Amino acid sequence: MALLDTAPVALPLGGPDLPQERRLVTELPGPRSAELLARKADAVPSGVGHTIPVAAVAAGGGVVVDADGNSLIDLGSGIAVTTVGNAHPKIAAAVAAQAAQFTHTCFMISPYESYVAVAEALNRLTPGDFAKKSALFNSGAEAVENAIKIARKHTGRQAVVAFDHGYHGRTNLTMALTAKAMPYKSGFGPFAPEVYRATASYPFRDGLSGADAASRAILQLEKQIGADNLAAVIIEPIQGEGGFIVPADGFLPAIVDWCRANGVVFIADEVQTGFARTGAMFASELFGIEPDLITTAKGIAGGLPLAAVTGRAEIMDASHAGGLGGTYGGNPIACAAALAAIDIFENDGVIERAREIGDVLKTRLAEIQRRDARIGDIRGHGAMIAAEFIDPETKAPDAALTAAVAKAAIAKGVIVLTCGTYGNVIRFLPPLAIGDDLLNEGLDVIAEALAANVTVS
Repeated sequence: MALLDTAPVALPLGGPDLPQERRLVTELPGPRSAELLARKADAVPSGVGHTIPVAAVAAGGGVVVDADGNSLIDLGSGIAVTTVGNAHPKIAAAVAAQAAQFTHTCFMISPYESYVAVAEALNRLTPGDFAKKSALFNSGAEAVENAIKIARKHTGRQAVVAFDHGYHGRTNLTMALTAKAMPYKSGFGPFAPEVYRATASYPFRDGLSGADAASRAILQLEKQIGADNLAAVIIEPIQGEGGFIVPADGFLPAIVDWCRANGVVFIADEVQTGFARTGAMFASELFGIEPDLITTAKGIAGGLPLAAVTGRAEIMDASHAGGLGGTYGGNPIACAAALAAIDIFENDGVIERAREIGDVLKTRLAEIQRRDARIGDIRGHGAMIAAEFIDPETKAPDAALTAAVAKAAIAKGVIVLTCGTYGNVIRFLPPLAIGDDLLNEGLDVIAEALAANVTVS
């Protein structure tokens, strides 16, 4: 079957040369996108949803183009994946060159240099002035699973603590770690045992200092689990799906100190926050912490599936030979893409650009907030910013307003994503290749969508 059965059209090439404009030539979905969505409904399980009603055919810079010729402003980056921009020329060239050499041998069978080079780069770039090693996998959830395996093997203990509002994946173990039931966990149990939950720092809602929030969490760890039983504590330095929650100053360092004092492995899940997204190479740097283990994925390889666990060499070496691996982990094409992406992160001003984007987002959202108190909180770092929508009188989460604003923005050609334990947060994750004009235009559309939704049911 052809890609689409309607009259053929010339498909645009993606990358930075794609016209950087918001352009709507049809309502969404247009006829060609509607055709693909109908085929999706017949061929793909209903559990695989979608946010934007389009069939993407090209992307680059700050836009995604659909099969009907609509060009949408991208404020989501495929959930923080295309950080350096879709179809970046350096990454496309690296992928093509590697595909022409070989596409797979399995690193556990016949090792190759690019896997080792990615590991060396991660060991050098991740926080911590100590000897490190890295193992490569396919997805963020797989990296988290392996980090837990490594921590358990190293400590000889079983219990693991995750935090309220945390998201760590969709596999059985990572569903247990994830806090939010719908849509990630409901009906899919039973889940992996020996997983416990502590209360995280959420300054907008708990009003606690970092020290007080840490004391509350540590009391839970000591009284409900016991340090002697605990293999690892895992947390996102900035909680992603939970609502881009930035912990109060001092919270993460206090948790790290407690872990060190009690022989507990501290795991930073930087799958969403890693690789320049927050205006630092890794968000852990913003909080002055050095994780024992760090999990990465998403932005690591410019859109190709790759993930990693990086950490203290003595912890990473705890596993027996053959205990870590996987058929596709560290695929050579993905490794080539990662090396190109890391070169971009280090040498092309991407980290600085993330900070500039963060300044624009915070400034513009603060202007909107001054006119509309239904934006209760603006938070985040770099190009990872969120707006939390509330009832101004009660501070109660307003998921209905959030959904309405997002739906209206999407209809006008702006890709936005919602998140939050209460479904009341719009998150901004633009590719760092987006221009200020396009970014501001997207924010204009969101402001208009909010103003138009005065009455909320």
